[in-house]
Amino acid sequence: MSRRAARLLAAGALALWGLGAGRDAADRWIDATVLPALIAEQSVEVLDRDGQLLRAYTVADGRWRLAVGLDAVDPTYVEMLIRYEDRRFRDHDGVDPRAMARAGWQLLRTGGIVSGASTLTMQVARLIEDGSTGTWRGKLRQIRVALALERRLDKDQILTLYLNRAPFGGNLEGVRAASLAYFGKPPRRLTPAEAALLVALPQSPSARRPDLHPRTAQAARDRVLERMQDAGVLSEGSVRAARAEPVLGQRFEMPTLAAHLADRAREQDPTATSIDLTIDSAVQGRMEDLAAGAVRGRQDGMQIAILVADHRTGEVLASVGSAGYATGARGGYLDLTQALRSPGSTLKPLIYGLGFDRGLIHPETMIADRPTDFSGYEPQNFDGIWRGELRVRSALQLSLNIPAVAVTEALGPQHLIAGLRRAGAAPMVPGGRAGLAVALGGVGMTLEDLVRLYAAIGNEGRRVDLHWTGDQTPGFAPVAVMGPVAAWEVADILLEVPRPPGVRGTGIAFKTGTSYGYRDAWSLGFDGRHVIGVWMGRADGTPVPGAFGGNLAAPVMFAAFERLKSRIDPIPPPPPATLLLATAELPLPLQRFQRAGEALDRAGPRIDFPPDGAVLEGPLLVAKVSDGAAPFTWLANGYPVAVSRDRQVELPDPGIGFSELTVIDADGRSAVVRFERR
Repeated sequence: MSRRAARLLAAGALALWGLGAGRDAADRWIDATVLPALIAEQSVEVLDRDGQLLRAYTVADGRWRLAVGLDAVDPTYVEMLIRYEDRRFRDHDGVDPRAMARAGWQLLRTGGIVSGASTLTMQVARLIEDGSTGTWRGKLRQIRVALALERRLDKDQILTLYLNRAPFGGNLEGVRAASLAYFGKPPRRLTPAEAALLVALPQSPSARRPDLHPRTAQAARDRVLERMQDAGVLSEGSVRAARAEPVLGQRFEMPTLAAHLADRAREQDPTATSIDLTIDSAVQGRMEDLAAGAVRGRQDGMQIAILVADHRTGEVLASVGSAGYATGARGGYLDLTQALRSPGSTLKPLIYGLGFDRGLIHPETMIADRPTDFSGYEPQNFDGIWRGELRVRSALQLSLNIPAVAVTEALGPQHLIAGLRRAGAAPMVPGGRAGLAVALGGVGMTLEDLVRLYAAIGNEGRRVDLHWTGDQTPGFAPVAVMGPVAAWEVADILLEVPRPPGVRGTGIAFKTGTSYGYRDAWSLGFDGRHVIGVWMGRADGTPVPGAFGGNLAAPVMFAAFERLKSRIDPIPPPPPATLLLATAELPLPLQRFQRAGEALDRAGPRIDFPPDGAVLEGPLLVAKVSDGAAPFTWLANGYPVAVSRDRQVELPDPGIGFSELTVIDADGRSAVVRFERR
C-alpha cells in the first residue's frame, strides 16, 4: 500500500471515528435531557351515565384544559393537522433536516422567513416547557427536548400531547376545549371547515380567534382548505362546501348540566379528575328547560327544584337545584333539593300506609272529619270545611287534616319519624321531640328526603337507596318502610287523587303539599318505575301568597313525567294478601276508625266455648260467645271465617293442631282463646 493510500485510509478512519464519537456524544446529550412534566393539570370533568360531559371546571390558572385521546378526535382533522404542520411527522426523529434546510435557504434568498422548520414534536417541546424560541439558545433547547421526546414516546403519544396542549385563543388549551367553545360539540364530530379552522388557530391564537376576529379566522381557515385540496386530503367539492360554511363569530358556554350536583360530587371527592354520575344528560337538559320555563316571567322571586329517580335501582336521573345556576335575587346558586323545608301534607301517604300496616285502618274504613281537640291541639282543614264521616281513601285523596292527625295519634308521632328514617330521610324535628304537628308538616325535610319516601312507596314499601355516583353502593339488606300490601293500598289511593285542571296524568300516583304561610309548594309522584319530586317557593323561605302545591308544583311534575318518557309504567297489581272488600264486608274493627277512649263502656265479648286451653277430640263445630255487642266477627288463626248476630255459630274446622280463635264485637272489643284439636 502506498503512503498516500495509507494516509487516506487513516484520515477516513479518523473521520469515521470522529463521526462515531460525535454521534455517541450527541446520544449522551439527548439521553441526558431533563424533560419538563409531560402531565399538566387537567380540568375536572363530571360525566353522565353514558360518558357525556355534564360540567367541567377550569384549572388553577383559569384555563379550560379538557383531556382528550387521539381516538376521540375526528381523523380528518388529525390528517389535516399533520399534512399542514409537519407532513414528514411519521418519518423524522423530532427534527426535519429537509425542512430546516429549506427554511434556511429561503431565509438567505429572500432575507425573511418564508416557511418554518418547526416540527409538531418541536412545537410540543415548546408547549410543555413554555419556553422562548426567539434566541438560538431557546431554539437549541427546543430541538434537544424534541429529540428526547422522540426517544421516550411514540408518535401517537406526542400527537396526543399536542392535541391537549395547543393554544386556541383566550383561556382555551387543547382541541377538545376549543371544539366545545367554538362549535358546541366534541372534536369527534368536526366538519372539514371546523377542522381546518382548528388547524389554523394555534399558529396565531389571539389574532385568529373566531369569536373576536371572524374574518381573520375565516381567511386562515380557507388557506388551510386550499392546502388540503392541493395535498389530496379533501376533494374540490368538499373544499367548496367548506368555504361556504360561515365562521359564526361566537363562543359557546361550557356545559353546566346538573351544576349543583356536580359541585356536591366534587366536594365529596376533591382529588378526582373525572367523576361519573348516574345522571342522564338528555333527561337533565329537559328538566332544566322545564324548570326555567316554570319561573320565567314571574316577578315574585319564585324558585324551583326537581329530582327524578328510578325507584327500582335508586339511580338519580336528573337533579335540578334551581332554575339557573347563578347568583342573583332568586338564589340560583343554592341547591334547593337539599334545603330544609316544611313538607306540608306530603307525609300523609306515610301516615296512612303505617296505619294500614298496623291494622288500625283499611282504605275503606270510615273515619270522622270533624272539629277535634287533640289535647289542646286543634287543627283545621286547609279550606276550613268539615266532611263528617267518610272513607279513609277519600280522606287521603282530599288531603284532610283531622283524619291524618287522628291516625298519627293512634300510631304515635315518634313512629312516623321512625318511618321517615327507615325510608332513608333525615327529618329535622324542632326541639328534638315529635308532636302531632309533624303530621301536617311540622318537621324539616328536603326534596331529596321526600323523593326517598315516595320511592319506597313505589318500591313495594322497601327503602330505596338513592345514589347519584356509580361508586355509591346501595344497602345490602332491604329495609321495610311499610309492607307491600300497605304500599300498594297507598299507591292505589294516590292514583285517583284529583288532577290539576287540564292535566290527565293517567297511571301516576301523586300527592301535593303546601306548607304553612304558602312558603313551600310540593308535588311528589311515581309510576311503576320512576319517581319525581318538585318543590317551588322562594329560596329565602318567605311566603308566596296563593302558591299551592296543587296549582303550582303538580302541573310541573306531570310535565316532568311527559318529558321523561313517552309511556307510563303501570303500578303492579295488588299482592295476594290484599283485602279487597267494601266497608260493610270488612271485619267490624276495620269498618270504622275510633280514637282511644271513644269505645262504649259495655262489657266486651267473652268466648264461652271452646274454653281457653281446651283440648278437643274431633272437629270444632260450634263456638259460643257471651256479653259484647252483636254482630260478631270470628277469626281463626287471624283469618275471618264468619260474621253472625247470634251468640252461637258454626265454624269451619281449623284442622289438627294448635289454633287461635278470636271474636270481635260491634264496638271493636275482642276476646281470644287458644286450643288444641286432636
